[in-house]
Amino acid sequence: MSANQKEYSAVDQAEPSADVASTSEAASSGESNNKIELKPKISLVNACTIIVGSIIGSGIFVSPKGVLAEAGSVGLSLIIWALCGIFSLIGAYCYAELGTMIKKSGADYAYIFEAFGPFLAFLRLWVECLIIRPCSAAIVSLTFANYIIEPLFPDCEQPASAVRLLAAFCILTLTFINCFDVKWATRVQDVFTYAKVLALILIIITGFVQIGRGYYENFLAPFENTTNDVGAASLAFYSGLFAYNGWNYANCVTEELKNPEKNLPRAIWISCILVMFVYVLANVAYFTTVTPKELLESSAVAVTFSQRLYGVMWWIMPVFVALSTFGGVNGIMFTTARLFYVGSREGHMPMILSTVQINRLTPAPAVLFVALTTLCYLVSTDMYALINYVGFVTWLAIGLSVVALLYFRYSWPDANRPIKVSLVWPIIYTAASVFLVVVPLYASPVETGFGCLIIATGIPVYLIFIGWKTKPKAIQSKIDACTLTLQKLLLVVPEEKKDI
Repeated sequence: MSANQKEYSAVDQAEPSADVASTSEAASSGESNNKIELKPKISLVNACTIIVGSIIGSGIFVSPKGVLAEAGSVGLSLIIWALCGIFSLIGAYCYAELGTMIKKSGADYAYIFEAFGPFLAFLRLWVECLIIRPCSAAIVSLTFANYIIEPLFPDCEQPASAVRLLAAFCILTLTFINCFDVKWATRVQDVFTYAKVLALILIIITGFVQIGRGYYENFLAPFENTTNDVGAASLAFYSGLFAYNGWNYANCVTEELKNPEKNLPRAIWISCILVMFVYVLANVAYFTTVTPKELLESSAVAVTFSQRLYGVMWWIMPVFVALSTFGGVNGIMFTTARLFYVGSREGHMPMILSTVQINRLTPAPAVLFVALTTLCYLVSTDMYALINYVGFVTWLAIGLSVVALLYFRYSWPDANRPIKVSLVWPIIYTAASVFLVVVPLYASPVETGFGCLIIATGIPVYLIFIGWKTKPKAIQSKIDACTLTLQKLLLVVPEEKKDI
């Protein structure tokens, strides 16, 4: 048992109440392996819809404005969309090696933990808990609310309170689904992923029709007004990469994936290539109908596009986008709960988050934790500030994970690697990550400075709650008592230990 596991072993060994224990036995008796644990129920198709559904959330419907605003021209914005796709594909390729070598759920948290130890892994988890995942889910849920309410307020500003309430409704509904059944959550992901891909295919086909009709004025001088500011270009990459965010989410559920050595890399390749082509073509389609100036003035470019071309049926686009973002929130919540679950299992989060609901076999406490932190971010509706804020800490952590791959090549030369990438790719990805982290320090100092501050706040938390091994028994007993109370309330128990 590791030092981190010893941190919460007292709680693991504590006996739940008789009612909880008897219910646990009844639940486990119906399982073929008589274990309370998360089951490998995720197929290749499910993994693809998790990735595609997590990537295609709000980004392609929100980020075109952010990319164009910083890039300055149609031509550079399209190049940035393509480069963001290639960059994400390189990162996904590196993650395919990491995910098939280290078969733990948790993605970059698990890889940083194995490579650099618990301290840096905890800081990664801390930032993920406070910023990246809940902030991303909040952005997507706000986009869901903006689009679903758009037909009711076509010519006036949407009321902020109504937008927040709808976003909260989206989060709470998906919280129930994810707590109730893993299969329900994956089915929701499948259905809503098909809906969002259908919406983008409709946009792309319409764009080709427009080009055929001669509407290509915005491509005649594609690089007019291109920015010369390197810092602005890096912020454009942030907006574009935000739209691709989620390509690593299947690595968060590796333990629940069937045949991960084959299905994980297949899911990554299929999903990332599909999304890259869809994104670039969708942006081309937008510019056949919406001028750069109009796109910058629009808060919902897909709706503006549909209003111009679909007549009385323009409302179908807000509906499609709402379905897309609903599925995006589901994908974020599903994978984030597994990340927190793994962090708790390593002793880096409260033990209650690594427990399983004995009747439903879902990580219900982790799902509830994700929901609560996400709801906190609904205080702000400035999505573009949130995107820049998320970007810095996201690429800092993902870049460190790819550095871990280089470290593993040196320290674990004989490890089993079903997929072994050429070293040129992690080196390129690391260099690009350094650019994405360093340049915004002066291009957007407020957001990045605040991000650094949040990372630093994790240091005293680690020293007090993780590094302090000799806590007084009175404190530890109160923590154990609180954990047992929550176990009884939620009917959850720690999963049975297994080798990963």
